[in-house]
Amino acid sequence: MARASRDVEIINPGALAPEFERCLRELEDGHVVRRIWDRDRTVWKADDQEISNRLGWLDAPRTAAGNVPAMEAFAAEVRADGLTRAVVLGMGGSSLAPDVFARLFPTAPGSLEIEVLDTTEPGAVAAAAARFDLRRTLFLVSSKSGSTAELVALLSFFYDRTRRGLGEGRCGGHFVAITDPGSPLEGLAGSLRFRGVFHGRPDIGGRFSALSAFGLLPATLKGIDPERLLAPARSMAEACHNGSSSANPGALLGAALGAAARLGRDKLTFIVPPAWDPLASWLEQLIAESTGKEGRGIVPVVEPDPGDAGSYGRDRLFVDLPAPPGAPSPPVLRDLVAAGAPVIRPFLDEPYSLGAAFFLWEFATAVAAHVMGINPFDQPDVESTKAKTRQILAASGAGGPFAADLSSFAGGLRVAGGDKSGSPAAALSLFLDGRRDGDYIALLAFLPNVPKIEAALAGIAARLRHTTGLPVTLAFGPRYLHSTGQLHKGDGNRGLFLMLVASGLPELGIPKVAGISRPAPDFGSLFGAQARGDALALAEKGRRVLTVEMEPPVEAGIAALTSLLG
Repeated sequence: MARASRDVEIINPGALAPEFERCLRELEDGHVVRRIWDRDRTVWKADDQEISNRLGWLDAPRTAAGNVPAMEAFAAEVRADGLTRAVVLGMGGSSLAPDVFARLFPTAPGSLEIEVLDTTEPGAVAAAAARFDLRRTLFLVSSKSGSTAELVALLSFFYDRTRRGLGEGRCGGHFVAITDPGSPLEGLAGSLRFRGVFHGRPDIGGRFSALSAFGLLPATLKGIDPERLLAPARSMAEACHNGSSSANPGALLGAALGAAARLGRDKLTFIVPPAWDPLASWLEQLIAESTGKEGRGIVPVVEPDPGDAGSYGRDRLFVDLPAPPGAPSPPVLRDLVAAGAPVIRPFLDEPYSLGAAFFLWEFATAVAAHVMGINPFDQPDVESTKAKTRQILAASGAGGPFAADLSSFAGGLRVAGGDKSGSPAAALSLFLDGRRDGDYIALLAFLPNVPKIEAALAGIAARLRHTTGLPVTLAFGPRYLHSTGQLHKGDGNRGLFLMLVASGLPELGIPKVAGISRPAPDFGSLFGAQARGDALALAEKGRRVLTVEMEPPVEAGIAALTSLLG
């Protein structure tokens, strides 16, 4: 049995019944679809807290077309000047859609390679600096405000480096801002003589901005046809006008998400073929940051290497992001369907269908938030980590261990936040023994994000899932602070947070640039302060946190932690 509408299919909806059918009726009886398109903020809340001024995404597939000629002309201009690479400096909603375009589309002949840099880990920043040919690189400084610590640090570093390498007169021509009108970043772009400024829309929040300049300018520079992206998005928007929820793909998907969350199936598990991995990261932010608040939340769990069907609990709702045509789906999906598990299958056949997928999931997330009774457009807990980070940097930087009661053991690990007996094994055991039904484990890595370390951490995540039976998420900091970080602090305290932090980071200074206020003297201090700040913010919210600090080489620490898990 399945419920299908345009571009999405709900397989085994009976696992969600009768809640699913109730949600569909509620949407129709309450005229929710019409009210969303009428910009009725009371769909979500009676008071207007970041709602009325965050609904511009509904028009984006249509209005963005007006900006296409300017973006195409700019792309032709920078190609003519011999630029071959565009580097996006941004975080969260400013970086995840460009990352999807960068990794899912080939670069058209003569167009610019797109790369996203969204970390303050000093090794990654230094490696990027060594790799870029400044004469041929364009930096896209992408932020609604331009005030986030990561962006400020990266802009300071690469602007100073470009100025020293190419000279004061040529430097600004290698920078362009994507920001809201009148933002501090727009003013800074003028004073630093950037090549140009492309405006986002103030009424579109970051995680809903894929079909605005934040996503479309990087795509256009890569040689992606923006109109081929927007055309299916417009068709999807039209389909999402349908007042019959069962015939409206966004409403159908949103009702399934919301009904599942009401029933405790709040672990939205993406079975992801490698081709769609970047899209899963974009979906992770959209869903987690939009729904994780007021003691509720949908937890996105990305599983590129899924377990067998019997290893999953009843708190799961599955998403089958289908493999490209001709490639088989993972066998576990057949087993899950046969076992009666609810599975969402969106129809994605080629990269240009992403335009429709972006709008489908944005609309569905807004509908799911209505079903859950929350405001999907605010992020009330994101500021807590930023505030803690600023306090740490203002006081003494990020140096020193995470707590005074740390224990050392072979492998260069120190453990904080767990057992006080001095045994790291006991600390880890006590931490995991605190799990409850319906929990999940979040593996938070403030470590170098390189393939070898990511693969090793994926192994740890698999061991944790096998040992505990809980869903396990894996995320690198500081990226997750602008994605799942809201969920971690805003949901119903369902997470166990195992934070892995590198110590002994290489020194890489953040230079002083006129008009820019440095968040820290160097990237190591900023990266460490962000880790410590998030650990403190989680603890302040009463979350269960265990911090493991790893001395160099990090690989030895990961091996030691792996051995503790058996």
